[in-house]
Amino acid sequence: MDAAEKKRLAAKAALEFIEPGVKLGIGTGSTVNFLIDMLEDKRDLIDCVVSSSRASTALLEDRGFEVRTLNQVPDLDLYIDGADEADKHLRLIKGGGGALTREKILAAAARRFVCIVDDTKLVGMLGTFPLPIEVLPMAQEFVTRRLMKMRGQPVWRDGFITDNGNHILDVHGLKISNPLEMETRIDRLPGVVTVGIFALRPADILLVAHDGGVREMRV
Repeated sequence: MDAAEKKRLAAKAALEFIEPGVKLGIGTGSTVNFLIDMLEDKRDLIDCVVSSSRASTALLEDRGFEVRTLNQVPDLDLYIDGADEADKHLRLIKGGGGALTREKILAAAARRFVCIVDDTKLVGMLGTFPLPIEVLPMAQEFVTRRLMKMRGQPVWRDGFITDNGNHILDVHGLKISNPLEMETRIDRLPGVVTVGIFALRPADILLVAHDGGVREMRV
C-alpha cells in the first residue's frame, strides 16, 4: 500500500468520530485533504466547521462548507488533524505545513483531538523530523542563536510566511527525549509564537494507517 492510500485510509477512519451536531475543527496537510474530500458524506451531522489555515478553508469552501472562526465557535467538540511525527504517548511534532500556531489553538479548544497519520510517522523518539517553530520576524536571529545553544541547527524556511505573517525556523538535530520540557522551554523564548511540539496538549486518539488497516491508539 502506497503512502497516499494509507493517508486516505487514516482519514476515512476518522469519519467514525463525527457525531450528530458536532462542532468540528479541521487541520491542515495532505492527510487532512483526504478527509475534507470525504466530509460530504457527513455533512448532515456537522453543526459547524472551523479551519486551521487558509488552505484548508479554501478546500472546505470549495466543497460548500461555511467555515467559521474560533471567535464565533469558541468550543469545539472534535478536532481532526495530521502530524509529522507521533510517539506512543500521542505526543506530536506538527508544523510541516506551517499552520502550527492555529493548529495548536484549535487542539486546545477541542474536547477531543483525533490525529490521523500513516505508520511512517510513528517514532520511538520525536526529533528526526525537523522541529518547526513560528517566530516573529524581528526575533529570527535572536531565537536562532538561542536554539543553537540548545544544540539545535535552525534553518529559516526560505520564502515561507505563515498565515499570521511570521517566519518558520525548522530545527534539525534535536533529540526530544522530554517533549513536555522541550515544548515549555522553547515557548518561553521571547519572539517564539509557537513551537511545533504537541505535548502539553497531545492527541486523545491516534489513528495509524498501515498495510493491514488502521490501528487506534489511546493513552
